[in-house]
Amino acid sequence: MSWEESTKQKMLHLKLPTDPRWAGVAGMQLEDILTDHAYCEQKAASSCISLILRFNDLDEIVDTLTPIVAEEWGHFERVLEQIRKRDLKFGFPRKDEYVIELTNFVKKGGSRMQQLTEQLLMNALIEARSCERFKLLSRELEDAELKSFYYELMVSEAGHYVTFIELAKKYFDPVKVNERWQEWLEFEAKVISNLGVRGDRMH
Repeated sequence: MSWEESTKQKMLHLKLPTDPRWAGVAGMQLEDILTDHAYCEQKAASSCISLILRFNDLDEIVDTLTPIVAEEWGHFERVLEQIRKRDLKFGFPRKDEYVIELTNFVKKGGSRMQQLTEQLLMNALIEARSCERFKLLSRELEDAELKSFYYELMVSEAGHYVTFIELAKKYFDPVKVNERWQEWLEFEAKVISNLGVRGDRMH
């Protein structure tokens, strides 16, 4: 079974596909999209570090997320390398409306494990959307090197997505995790729809 076939069976299930125009627009704004992508990788690493520090008593959280931190930071370095070799500018970060909307959807209060679940599901959703968009870039970009680069990252982000979901089900009721996951997916679709096509942003 190919990776793409197994992916269809295991994951994503995003309620709203990315507008097909997005990849074309992104391809015309490489400096912007690569800069935004670099910051996304930095934030992904920071998010995992935050979970490790907050839930340092949960061995599987610490042991599972620690290598993801290294991998996400490695991705940051590799995106920065793509920026430098094209003589593009690594610009300043922009307000991330997508992540702000998702953060506002996080349920406040509840047990400590409920709080952990919320953070893991948000991270999983961001990874799922990133995976979908990396796939589009790997197909649609004209730059052959970047096409290969984004295919490779697509596979990596898929693994992260699955990991976050599995961790959530380990530390909280799997039935409730599945129910909450569907709520996250429905909400994220509305966010994507409202944000529209933004070729200068990864999300």
